Amino acid sequence: MRQTSTARGGAAATRLKVGVIGAGRIAQVMHLHYLRELADLFEIAVVCDVVEATAVAAAARFGIPASTTDWRRLLDEPLDAVLVLTPGSHAAVAIEAARAGFHVLVEKPMCFSTTEARAMVEAASTAGTTLMVAYNKRYDPAYERFRDEVSRFQDPRFLRVTTLESPIDPYITQYPRLPALPASPDLLAAARAADARAIDDAIGDADDGPRAVYQAVLLDTLVHEINAVRGILGEPDSLDYADLRPETVTVMLRFGRLPVAIHWIDLPGIARYRMEFALYSPDRRVTLAFPSPFLRNEPTLLEIEEGVVGSAAGSASQLVTSYESSFKRELLAFHDHIVNGTQPPTSGADSVRDIALCQAIVECHRTGVPVPDPTAFG
Repeated sequence: MRQTSTARGGAAATRLKVGVIGAGRIAQVMHLHYLRELADLFEIAVVCDVVEATAVAAAARFGIPASTTDWRRLLDEPLDAVLVLTPGSHAAVAIEAARAGFHVLVEKPMCFSTTEARAMVEAASTAGTTLMVAYNKRYDPAYERFRDEVSRFQDPRFLRVTTLESPIDPYITQYPRLPALPASPDLLAAARAADARAIDDAIGDADDGPRAVYQAVLLDTLVHEINAVRGILGEPDSLDYADLRPETVTVMLRFGRLPVAIHWIDLPGIARYRMEFALYSPDRRVTLAFPSPFLRNEPTLLEIEEGVVGSAAGSASQLVTSYESSFKRELLAFHDHIVNGTQPPTSGADSVRDIALCQAIVECHRTGVPVPDPTAFG
């Protein structure tokens, strides 16, 4: 296992040397931006992208000394950690990075199947390295405050999670970005074939509709909401209902006596993204409203409404908890986990359960039968 860089005199340095695999939209808009802002903690030593022009241009723009098109060559570098920011499953890269002794942060989706996820966790465990999944909302100060508020509810009746999906481009045109260049047809074909095999392993011979929703919605979008709910309530006792359509997804979970409804609606004609968590009790309502994840430093809003049973008296307050970026705090958490050996809340071991739940949602949709313990896996 490679060791964290050491400062003069042998004391462990806090600045980590990292490699970044994938220089696309989320890398340019968020991760590379904040890694550079946190230059006292991270040194970006090399960037990799399958499109050579993108790798070279990203290196030049972000002051990175080296670039490559082959992630295997990146793993030959003397690094402390690797960020895997490519689309699709991250299993192959994460497993090899762990075997090379690197700590790993992967973007969502972690992977496409619990088989892949278990292999990723096992590789990191064997190597003694950190495997963390980039669920940035878990590191949002307003989310943490919402979780604390939820813990104080005496008689929670219902949790509703609603995501109004909207186009991404209107939220990122203000950022300087490199031209989006396609990978070679052979690489794209190989990636699609690997994705198809992993999805076959996850959900079998599902029809094209649920199969597309599994990949493009459950794993690529709704997995954030799934993980955030689990971060508040723990593991669901039952998946009671699931309806999967290209434009809408509805999932009903039960945590003890508490029902939880998760709704995702695609609204491509209006650039007003919103993700809302709302918990209700007889005398209290708490709502958490996330802005587009592509807006830097836009605050997540927390609204608390209270009343007195049998009375017209009531109050409502809207709180701005912080203007800190959840992406930046996520990187700070990753650094802390590596340097101080703490356990990340979005560890690979925990995140396997998100993949298990996504697989269970497809099963519930196909059969119409509730799934007990839907986050359990073999």
